[in-house]
Amino acid sequence: MIDQRERRALLDRAAHARDASDLFGGASARLRRLMDFQAAAWSATDPETGLITAPMRVENLGRGEECFAYWECALLEETVIPFRELARAAVPAAGLAASTGGLPARSAQYRKLLGRQGVGDELRAVLRIGDRPWGVVSLFREKGREPFGPAEISLVAGLSGPLADRLRELARPVRAAGAAAEPQDPGLILFDPFGTPISINDEARHHLDRLPDGPTAPSPVGPPLPVWLVGTAAQARAVAAEHDRGAARIRIRTRDGQWLVCHASCTDGPDGAPGPTAVVVQPAAGSDMAPIIADAYGLSARELEITQLVARGLPTAEIAATLVISPHTVRDHVKAVFAKTRVSSRGELVARLFAENYWPRRTAP
Repeated sequence: MIDQRERRALLDRAAHARDASDLFGGASARLRRLMDFQAAAWSATDPETGLITAPMRVENLGRGEECFAYWECALLEETVIPFRELARAAVPAAGLAASTGGLPARSAQYRKLLGRQGVGDELRAVLRIGDRPWGVVSLFREKGREPFGPAEISLVAGLSGPLADRLRELARPVRAAGAAAEPQDPGLILFDPFGTPISINDEARHHLDRLPDGPTAPSPVGPPLPVWLVGTAAQARAVAAEHDRGAARIRIRTRDGQWLVCHASCTDGPDGAPGPTAVVVQPAAGSDMAPIIADAYGLSARELEITQLVARGLPTAEIAATLVISPHTVRDHVKAVFAKTRVSSRGELVARLFAENYWPRRTAP
């Protein structure tokens, strides 16, 4: 039976986490008091694409390249409870043994990696709100132990929403006082058709130096590359191979609270042969950040539009005319935005949401 006091302690610890890394560390430690597992991998995800991003926490899983092998196989080969399907499933958690009738070798990741590492079973979950995935977790139990049971799977599934809600809160903008302006030039990294890095420019090195620590994959063109970046390149290859249809694009928060966007695409070589995969890393524009910050505060599309117009200094009547709605409707939306962002004035709203310079401003019609 699940100890409800320990479960409440886990959620209370998550509610007071300083950042996503602190949330993952605290949740994993508390979860070990509730169930048995020997290794774990926790990662934030981009809520639009579901791809892994920073930060990532890996416990007792060896080297970074093995972590990358796990995610590369997840994107290019896995067909047993893949994360992209789990994100849409009725229950956001599943056990490998339970899903395969006790035959985990049906999983490509198990055959190629997990089985060789002594893993007997995996319990994976997507931390989501509605259809928006804010994180993923995999728990691993070594061979010789009982597979994850229904009660354990149910426990982790029940943590999905609360942990995702806290991750969403932690994605809200923070005031980066005194932060120096960063170069706006995009960074470029090229990978060969097999996923090996073959070229990187100085701008990419600069942007990567600003990112949080985490698992990496070795690179012949310089320092090891973050797993999430190599994973974005693998997603582009998965799309090109028609293994997936999702976008190869993520947004990442830097150590100083700024945001970068990373997107990848495959190119064609001579005579139709596969060409390099290009990964571009650059500061996030307003249009990149609008959806994630709107999600972070739970704003609807209309509330986001009105917030952008408020930021331009437009009065209620002009906002109503611009959006072809009544002034009364505008006031209702503004009141709802105030409640969601916990402010009491337009000036306070702009100060809170525009704490960073990446919030989009609606262009004049």
